[in-house]
Amino acid sequence: MKKTIIALLTILASLQINAKIKLPALFSDNMMLQQKSNALIWGWAEKNANIVIKTSWDSKTYKVKADASGKWKTELKTVSFGGPYTIEVSEGNEKVTIKNVLLGEVWLCSGQSNMEMPLKGFQGQPVKNGNEIIVRSANKNIRLITIPRATVLEPLQDFEGKWEEASPKSTSNFSATAWYFGSLLQEVLNVPVGLIHVSYGGSSMEAWMNQEMLKDFASAKIPTTKEELAKDPNRVPTTLFNGMLSPVIGYGIKGCIWYQGESNYERASEYTALMKKMVSSWRALWNQGDFPFYFAQIAPFNYASFHPKDYLEKYNSAYLREAQLKASKEIPNSAMAVLMDVGEENNIHPMDKEKGGDRLAFQALARTYGIEGFEFESPKYKSMEIKDGAVTVSFDDVNNGITSYDKEVLGFEIAGADKVFYPAKTVVRRKSVVLTSDKVKNPVAVRYLWKDFAKAELFSAGGLPVSSFRTDEW
Repeated sequence: MKKTIIALLTILASLQINAKIKLPALFSDNMMLQQKSNALIWGWAEKNANIVIKTSWDSKTYKVKADASGKWKTELKTVSFGGPYTIEVSEGNEKVTIKNVLLGEVWLCSGQSNMEMPLKGFQGQPVKNGNEIIVRSANKNIRLITIPRATVLEPLQDFEGKWEEASPKSTSNFSATAWYFGSLLQEVLNVPVGLIHVSYGGSSMEAWMNQEMLKDFASAKIPTTKEELAKDPNRVPTTLFNGMLSPVIGYGIKGCIWYQGESNYERASEYTALMKKMVSSWRALWNQGDFPFYFAQIAPFNYASFHPKDYLEKYNSAYLREAQLKASKEIPNSAMAVLMDVGEENNIHPMDKEKGGDRLAFQALARTYGIEGFEFESPKYKSMEIKDGAVTVSFDDVNNGITSYDKEVLGFEIAGADKVFYPAKTVVRRKSVVLTSDKVKNPVAVRYLWKDFAKAELFSAGGLPVSSFRTDEW
């Protein structure tokens, strides 16, 4: 009996190797396609083969011819959300059937370790309430796929993986931030949601960009040999674009969420330009216009601990948070989730992933899906007025006012023309704060939480924290 089973498995493996049709891992059972779109599907067959595709949601048939290399690609017209459906791909007498397909909202989820951190947590680093979320996570209307880590010199076309229905087994190892984002979308919109997780801990932004995107950035050294990948391959320009992003480019998505920046904190001065270039280039490659791009601002952390002997002022992560804030204003159809209230001084991976995921979802629900009646934007510095030695700082996005929850606000500093900052006494008003200091008679500049690590002190009435900011450019 055992020999018979082995023989059958050998035959099946041989048939798979010799199969005329091969589909990428993205097109597997349990997959999700973006609803009401022209969703790309592609694969490989014998050269010049005639491929026939049938979709059960509308009983349509599509015909496409493979090129000389055997690659084929076409678009499927999808209808409103629903399922499960099937997709049949055939060539001659051979047929591959993709089962349990849903139509819904598909989001790309990318970045570094705070996006990668799974609901079960990292070794010795838990996710707050992660176990309770995992055990309740079964949901046939949420579909998940994770692209495995890969750092290579040339773009890959496929990966090992598959779509899965949400269940304790699958969500345990899935991105916590992406899960909170997607599950809130699914609950509020009441439509299926698919999440494509593409992240790598410790990765730099440059690793997620290709050579063309980086041509104007002299600091980005493009690798040409495998030896150049030996140390920190996740921070080598182009490697993750090639190994992880390339296989999913073009798959129909609604938008993207991004949680990265910790590995670029030493180079904050370039970050805004890098981010603008990356986002615009990704959008061009997807050819779906300016799809939504929502991202998390890095949380406060003691980055100085990485430089015990050679610390420089530019390593203060407030500069990186400032660069991200600037990017959110300059990138079309983008927005940022502020996380000043979740940081941990000695842990770069905050336990509270729910706030980040939910706040990214708030942006999507309001901006992309048009849901009204709730707060989704953190208050932002608007202007300051100086009179009789006092500075009144006003904010945008404060329709229902700001609050310190009746706690003393200690994070503001003011400076005069000498550029020396002193702690300010702060009075919180409904939509502004008034700052004074006995040591600064003629203030000209304001800073708020301008430190590596600081805890949020000022919030909107809806509980969204104000970002660290400064009014000077010193």
